[in-house]
Amino acid sequence: FVPFWIGAIATVVLTGIYTVFGGLRAVLYTDAAQALILLVGSFFITWFGLTKLGGWGELQEICRAKSGSFALWRPNSDPNFPWLGILIASPIIGIWYWCTDQYIVQRTLAAKDLKACRRGAIFGGFLKVWPVMIFLVPGLIGYALHIKGEIVIPDKMVNGEYVMVNGQHTLDGDQVFPTMVANLLPRGLRGLVVGGLLAALMSSLSSLFNSCASLFTLDIYKKLHPAASEKLLVNVGRMATGIIVVLGLMWIPIMPKIAQGGLYKYLQSVQGYLAPPITAVFLLGLFCKRINAKGAVAGLSIGFFAGMAKLTIQGMVGAFKIIPASQGAIDSLVAAGKLNLDTLAQNVIRSDWLYAIGDYNFLFASGWLLVLSVVVVVGVSLLSAKPSEEQIIGLTYGTATEEQKRDNRASWNKWDVIATAVVLSLVLGFYLYFSFWLN
Repeated sequence: FVPFWIGAIATVVLTGIYTVFGGLRAVLYTDAAQALILLVGSFFITWFGLTKLGGWGELQEICRAKSGSFALWRPNSDPNFPWLGILIASPIIGIWYWCTDQYIVQRTLAAKDLKACRRGAIFGGFLKVWPVMIFLVPGLIGYALHIKGEIVIPDKMVNGEYVMVNGQHTLDGDQVFPTMVANLLPRGLRGLVVGGLLAALMSSLSSLFNSCASLFTLDIYKKLHPAASEKLLVNVGRMATGIIVVLGLMWIPIMPKIAQGGLYKYLQSVQGYLAPPITAVFLLGLFCKRINAKGAVAGLSIGFFAGMAKLTIQGMVGAFKIIPASQGAIDSLVAAGKLNLDTLAQNVIRSDWLYAIGDYNFLFASGWLLVLSVVVVVGVSLLSAKPSEEQIIGLTYGTATEEQKRDNRASWNKWDVIATAVVLSLVLGFYLYFSFWLN
């Protein structure tokens, strides 16, 4: 395999180059091709993994021994993904990502009309269902193969030390997929699957680069320089993309320190702290005519800073820069293998309340951030002047014009309804099956 630093830098730079010179058109065309490569490559790792394991029944039998770890719905005592936290945070993060994130919105805005927007979203829903089988299931297969001794997944390490759970080593989840690729696939398919992973990464990076450049160029630079020509705006966008590429390269050595050995949980927690204020403003702006700009800005600002404060404290707790003040709590962490007093930093902060904030589950924290943001948006809006009817005409459900209603109704037919029902049925089917698959 290519060394981490060479691969990371090359991926960021190459993605930045084709995004700078190709723009959104290059992003859309390459994303379409890369999605196909990713789906095909992931299918092969699932197929070869199940074949090596001995089939779906064998997977169920092995995973049944640790059904608590592989259950779709976990008890509220689960430290990472309690079921109530999932119910609270999933809609918050989902609405932010799928309805407001420029990463997704730019694709919708590129459609030729409202019908194409709607059908593109429905087709995206079909594609989004399949990662259950091509990303989640391979992880289960990898664990089962490790238990059978077919492959060896390394133990998780953070800052050079093994991560302990209940006094035992735990497997490094980030190494399951590459270990399977290296041990199960023949050379040709191995390259295809690695190409699929790179395709997914480059797709995400290119969309991010283009989104940030578009936001800076149109929402900031153009507002400051309204007379700027289209050619100048294009060049500014390219320069902005270049700057974002450089910032991305600078972020590479920082992210592993924040992630603390768990990339998925890190990404979800960051999104859980970014999403609530944006989701609050978006939903209130759609359904409440009384909300104004002052309330929205206040809610976004306070929600953002509160979320970043939680993320910072959480990172310090994860790195043991903050530990409990009480000796009993410290002894419990040591007994569980989570804390090594011999390697503890000298300038560590001892605080029970800071540790409690940092250790508080990010899913529940996301819900409280949403409540805080809603209260701030509504409160500030009620204390300031309400927007005029002319300002919000056509921008909320209550002020939609008759023409907008006609255009919306003309953009869908029975087949769109049927396709939507099929997507929802697939989602419900997966939830029901994986809720009881180990019983």
